[in-house]
Amino acid sequence: MKTLMRATAIGLALAVTAAAPAALAQAAPPAADTMFRATTLNLSAYGETKVAPDMATITLGVMTEGKTAAEAMQANAARMNAVVASLRKAGIPDKDIQTSNLNLNPQYRYQENQPPVLVGYQASNNVTVTVTDLKRLGPAVDATVSAGANQVHGISFGLSDPTGAENAAREAAVKALAAKADLYAKATGYRISRLVSLSEGGGYAPQPPMPMVAYAAKREMADAGTSISAGEMKVRVDISGLYELAR
Repeated sequence: MKTLMRATAIGLALAVTAAAPAALAQAAPPAADTMFRATTLNLSAYGETKVAPDMATITLGVMTEGKTAAEAMQANAARMNAVVASLRKAGIPDKDIQTSNLNLNPQYRYQENQPPVLVGYQASNNVTVTVTDLKRLGPAVDATVSAGANQVHGISFGLSDPTGAENAAREAAVKALAAKADLYAKATGYRISRLVSLSEGGGYAPQPPMPMVAYAAKREMADAGTSISAGEMKVRVDISGLYELAR
């Protein structure tokens, strides 16, 4: 009798345990199921605004040669010091001047059926300059060329604070998304019930550097005065939205 009662108790416990998950599953809100049963519209759009840049970044280089590695490096260091001094004189603060990419490479003369012959060394060094007053950009380039910079690798324009332009692009993106959703809803015989989710992708990115001619042996360009036009740059924001539709 005791054995039978114990078996009955265990059976009841197992039944209650098995029933608990089922009860919880029934009590859980059917959000996912509702989502799949609803008619939804998944769209993307973008907003774009144009704004004049207020800063620029330019990379200049010094390339020198020498019969020995020390000679090439010494000549490069002297010329780069002159370039940096010219930038300071043009009103560029030290915090906006950064040297990089110091390289030293042996130079060989090649002849057919002969081993290469070492003829000297070539040293190169770059300086990246951030200009926050675009009126100083042209004079700064001219000053560096006059001081010995013989390579100009590229220039890119940007915004010191892109927040305002980004927000304007966001507003344009939301308006474009809402207009597209309304068009699709009407075309399919529905109306927009609610916006379920909204996500943003992308945003402000500085323009890639524009290639500029290397100034090697072209001092006459500096003498004529370098004219650089910043123009306008585009700030774009991409968004995606999920709308629920209703009849």
